[in-house]
Amino acid sequence: MRLLILGTGNMAGTHAQAFSAIDGVDVVACADIDEGRARAFADRFDIPEAYGSLDAALAKGGCTAMANTTPDAAHFATTMKAIDAGLHIFCEKPLATNAEDARRMVRAADAAGRITGVNLTYRNVAALQEARRIVAAGRIGAARHFEAAYLQSWLTQPAWGDWATEDVWLWRLSSAHGSLGALGDIGIHIFDFATYAAGSNILDMHSNLTTFPKAPGDRIGEYVLDANDSFTMTARLENGAAGVIHATRFAPGHLNDLSLRLFGTKGGIELTNSGPLGTLRICEGDDLSTATWRDVPLEPVETNYQRFADAVRKGTPMKPDFATAARLQEVIDRAAAAGG
Repeated sequence: MRLLILGTGNMAGTHAQAFSAIDGVDVVACADIDEGRARAFADRFDIPEAYGSLDAALAKGGCTAMANTTPDAAHFATTMKAIDAGLHIFCEKPLATNAEDARRMVRAADAAGRITGVNLTYRNVAALQEARRIVAAGRIGAARHFEAAYLQSWLTQPAWGDWATEDVWLWRLSSAHGSLGALGDIGIHIFDFATYAAGSNILDMHSNLTTFPKAPGDRIGEYVLDANDSFTMTARLENGAAGVIHATRFAPGHLNDLSLRLFGTKGGIELTNSGPLGTLRICEGDDLSTATWRDVPLEPVETNYQRFADAVRKGTPMKPDFATAARLQEVIDRAAAAGG
């Protein structure tokens, strides 16, 4: 696989390192609307070619796949161009800024026979993969109730930099710059975390979105800080389970923490993304009468990057793909419409 990385921001570096470490993958080019930034990125990661636009990279040719790490609002137009140019696409989440564009991307890729992948990064957590296997095997019985949370604190501390002065963060707070707020940025992850483990999609929900004051006049320079910072949701899954989902960027003491508690007729599981493999506990069988929870052993799993590279090499589909992300985008759209 000869890979083009589009966009050279923070996530692009993760893609460059991950893909370069996979046998059979050559990162041969990068592109960014700031050509100087693209050239600096190419020098940093030893990438042969750098371009100041996607059009220039596609005109040169020589690539078989593209990793799209551009901001959310650019995903649709750039991905559609790459599909037309014959490339397989691995895209950052969310796939698009609305469900209709996401569905158009699915249809275009399917019609062109392209392999697609979406970087829902918590699929890389061993605890999530094992939880899905446990649920699918029927060990906790029929799902009845769940509680899912994604807690971040980057609006309360500078662990990743000063959000109030750095454009790399500010665009995530502004709808005019393509942000869907916490709902689109981290909500998509917790929706996937919960529904993937449960093996069932969200059927209906009621949501509430909140945007907190963060600067005088709710503005910093060109950025109007109007994207939601937190959301709460009640939801019902297709398998009948009911529960709550919430996420926020205002959770001091939690840098980047996902958790899920899922209860069924025969037992329950609790999982997190904490540590290299995550954590997973189960209460089942004779332990129910004493409410005893036991740790589940975990082994490393393949990453999304490896799964995409393998899919391209074999010519087979991967998960999560564009269709997966489009279904999640439908949930985001419905939540945004209902939550205001």
